[in-house]
Amino acid sequence: MSAIIKYEMMILLTEEFNDSELKTWAFNYAKGLRKLNASEISVISRGKRDLAYLIKNQKRGNFIQINFASIPKYVDTFSNSLKFDSNVLRFLILKKKLI
Repeated sequence: MSAIIKYEMMILLTEEFNDSELKTWAFNYAKGLRKLNASEISVISRGKRDLAYLIKNQKRGNFIQINFASIPKYVDTFSNSLKFDSNVLRFLILKKKLI
């Protein structure tokens, strides 16, 4: 069985969300992570920001940071669900380096 690794994920969403919709979206994805046996899940809204260039004809976007610990094979499953979400402009998943 694989070891549990800590991850940090940054997600750029379209700007159409209001605060309550953004919380609902993030909560639903956190529940999805939980179903994949992720632990230590924390969701941080980084706010709405202007983008340096247009992404899918969007000038602004909402940034969400999700920290979690999981087995690597489940991270691929989760990233596939993000790829098919039309509200996601971009996302990046990084392994946290332990010192």
